Amino acid sequence: MKNKKRILAFWLAFSMAFSLAGCGVENSENEKSKHWEKLKAENAESSDTEGITGNTNSTVSDTTSDDNGKADSDNSWEKASTTAYGKYPELVTYTLGQLNGANNSNLPEGNTYEDNAYTRYLKEILNVQNQSIYMEREDRYNDYVNVLVNDHTLPDVLVVCDRETLYNLVENDLIEDLTEVYANCTSPRIKAMYNSYGSQLLGAGTFDGKLMALPEAVIDHGPCLLWLRKDWMEQLGLEEPESFEEAMDIIQAFQENRMGAEEGEEPVGLVCDTNLVSVTSQNYSVEPVFEKFYAYPRRWIKDENGEIVYGSLTKETKSALAYLRELYKRGILDQNFALRAQNNLRDLVVEGKCGAFFGLWWTPNNPLMDEIENDPEADWEPYYLTADYQEKNNVYTSFSDNKYVVVRKGYEHPEIIMKIVSVLFDYSRFEDKENADEINSYFGLNVDPTARPLVINVDYNEAIYNVTKDIRRVIAGTQKESNLSALEKSYYSACIKYLSGEDVTAEDWAAYKSRISAVGVLVDGNYKPLQRQYLEESDGEVPNILASLEKNAFIQLIMGEQPMDYFDTFVQEWYAQGGQELTEKIREENS
Repeated sequence: MKNKKRILAFWLAFSMAFSLAGCGVENSENEKSKHWEKLKAENAESSDTEGITGNTNSTVSDTTSDDNGKADSDNSWEKASTTAYGKYPELVTYTLGQLNGANNSNLPEGNTYEDNAYTRYLKEILNVQNQSIYMEREDRYNDYVNVLVNDHTLPDVLVVCDRETLYNLVENDLIEDLTEVYANCTSPRIKAMYNSYGSQLLGAGTFDGKLMALPEAVIDHGPCLLWLRKDWMEQLGLEEPESFEEAMDIIQAFQENRMGAEEGEEPVGLVCDTNLVSVTSQNYSVEPVFEKFYAYPRRWIKDENGEIVYGSLTKETKSALAYLRELYKRGILDQNFALRAQNNLRDLVVEGKCGAFFGLWWTPNNPLMDEIENDPEADWEPYYLTADYQEKNNVYTSFSDNKYVVVRKGYEHPEIIMKIVSVLFDYSRFEDKENADEINSYFGLNVDPTARPLVINVDYNEAIYNVTKDIRRVIAGTQKESNLSALEKSYYSACIKYLSGEDVTAEDWAAYKSRISAVGVLVDGNYKPLQRQYLEESDGEVPNILASLEKNAFIQLIMGEQPMDYFDTFVQEWYAQGGQELTEKIREENS
């Protein structure tokens, strides 16, 4: 109940500040013209002292040469530090902890993490520039951030990817209170986006009534889809699957015909991460297999009696494991899945060794686009096979794997992150019709989000479905292209190019396969995002000792190294090794 009070205090403190922003798109639209006029006025004043190149050495001295100039400069600084789009009169540089993406985040040749469409646009609109002094790849990023936190050597701006680190930062008073800058420097539309999730999303970054971290908007990405090599299916004369079982038969046919395997190699079946599922439904999980049995391992759920239980311990999970055991026995599940590292799974796909895995709608962007560049004849198609088993409302969600943007304690411009978010996710997409072409072209080019100075995304909860519906209407001729947002226009152009069949690039293929094919099957399958329930106080983190016990037990059961009755033994051991106390704690916190 403490968390409820914490969130309530946060919203009471902000109620006056939010009253103008409202809770929906309508209110943000009412403010649009005001912000547009403010932006033009603020930039007009700033342009007297500086051009968009950021060269301030000579002009700054001019603005401070007399009292009037100093007053104008002070006024410009005040506006910049208290508005979403106000431009700083001098270049503001901030140090940044940067998460590196694969293949230079798929940036166009010549672009870097400090000089790309995002950074150039932010410099033009706000006069800000990042210096990426700490850079690390995704699989090592959290460990590297922990070193920075423990050494108290934080950059000015940092993205944190786990709750434990965030707690550490707050408890040690290492980061700035963002309450006031959120109220002043976040655009009404961005506030409406956060409001579309209810109060608990911002509440996840709130401690004792203070907003200490800006959470990433946890846009609903839908369930994992089964991605199959369609060209392999055509070579073998196989019909597209209409059921889960038919899809498994197709994968078995891939195996029996040694698709993707060279002489002396074993064919690869359904690629599978050793974790089996992820709370964020990442690629290579087998989460849909569990969904088929209404099983939700590694998540907290309410059972039929209304009690909170750990989803890995239920009879439904046992049934799903028995099914995976059968798939393994038939050779459908990758026979070496227990030995695969995460980067090895991606290599199997990119190198054309496998023809089946589960992944989210954006899978064409990563990793499939890289395979298409290697082999233009390869083709993949997504299948939504769990529409009849859609998740129930009894599953809890936590913020344990969410991303958060924080600002180093003592940094002079904590408002900078609110301004950057407002410009990247509101102004460039919805307002700027003249100067945002380059930044919006990145969507069509499938540049990875890690290219952004802030590696988060902010949008409405159902954003991906709305984008696809709008693009489809334009393709069908029932809506005008001019009605699309800048982001939608970028994807629409790539999709039209793909459909034309002329000079089609891997980026065009990925845009169509993700936005039209993948999201399209979810829309056509009547997928509806559920209203999530969030755990109070605790994020339900399971200690490593219990997580390892679970992982080892599940792998042994799937591979047939233990009889299925061993599942019951595993459940008893889980409770005995600390699981009982953890369960009671979570039940108490959520009573």
